[in-house]
Amino acid sequence: MSTTTAAPSVLAPTLEDRCAGALVGAAVGDALGGPVEGWAPEAIVERHGGRVRGIVEPFHKDKWRTARPIAPYHKGDGHVTDDTLMTHALVRVYEKVRDHLDAYAVADHLVPDLITTPRWVPELGAEVLPLQRIFLAEKWIVARIHYGHVDPREAGVGNIVNCGAAMYMAPVGLVNAGNPRGAYAEALDVAGAHQSSYGREAAGVFAAAVAAACAPGATPESVVEEALGLAKDGTRAAIEAVCETAARFEDFEEALAPLRAAVAPFDTVGPDYRNPSLGARRPSRLHAIEELPIALGMLLVGRGDYRHTVLGAVNYGRDCDSIATMSGAIVGALGGAGVVPAEWSEEVARASRLDLLAPAAALSAVAREVFARDVERRRAHEAAFGALAGE
Repeated sequence: MSTTTAAPSVLAPTLEDRCAGALVGAAVGDALGGPVEGWAPEAIVERHGGRVRGIVEPFHKDKWRTARPIAPYHKGDGHVTDDTLMTHALVRVYEKVRDHLDAYAVADHLVPDLITTPRWVPELGAEVLPLQRIFLAEKWIVARIHYGHVDPREAGVGNIVNCGAAMYMAPVGLVNAGNPRGAYAEALDVAGAHQSSYGREAAGVFAAAVAAACAPGATPESVVEEALGLAKDGTRAAIEAVCETAARFEDFEEALAPLRAAVAPFDTVGPDYRNPSLGARRPSRLHAIEELPIALGMLLVGRGDYRHTVLGAVNYGRDCDSIATMSGAIVGALGGAGVVPAEWSEEVARASRLDLLAPAAALSAVAREVFARDVERRRAHEAAFGALAGE
């Protein structure tokens, strides 16, 4: 297994370094957040005797096999969750297509990947079909496309509106590195097979944020600015409200309650994450998923520091593995692989029995190929339009 660390460079991170930073950073955030997913910050403090500061054991210790609502998944001890499994699956689709993706790529490649090829699943400690681990909102893709033969571009309609599509869209941002608008459009197309409404919108905005973070000279503030420039409806309003609040804080502990208060008017789940309201996760132009605005807010609070950003996301609780996955991807893309603490990335790779760098290396090669094709296509368009316009 290859190492998961990379030496920091005095130069600006390369494409390869940013891809590694984003994908390793996402996986580590996922693994840190998994064991406390679904709990409130107060419950996390009570269970761990304070804030989580690194990799921790399962919330229910050795009773994880039967304790509800986690059973039968071994969340904790450095194990990644379905966020990372889906991210790596999307990377494999890019490796096959080696071009921009759309909803039909989900039907032609992602769905078969989920239902035909056993993969190592750390939380189950076995090689199984990914379909046996992914959440119901992801199983929807298989049910609608493989069994229902629904048009892939419309397959997301009717699914619960959550962060399911957004959580694995980092690869779209990396293939469109430096081009947030392109990442946004591509992710919206891909996510149409999975989500609708503000869940689909969040997928586009998250991919755009990752693409923006790859731009030379990018900062947490510039990433948020790009996200706000593209986001629509409740998603934009939620990001704006959360990030205006986040700008006032530099300590994530002080920011936890204010960020939750800022996003609450847009969140349909309600105050009790385990018992969502009857209006939860339904389509709306007024609402937003909670995870993306909080991830961007923690990015501002963390000021580009990986530890502070991701630990803020983890200790926020609720759907914190997805929040930490998103914030970890963005801050990793900003700074490169060297910003991810080696003691975390190495332990997550060991405990999860996954090579965290291989997907990044594969994706950066695809990104270079896609960019070369984009240049050819753009030049052909310029020539055609020039002839058409008489120039």
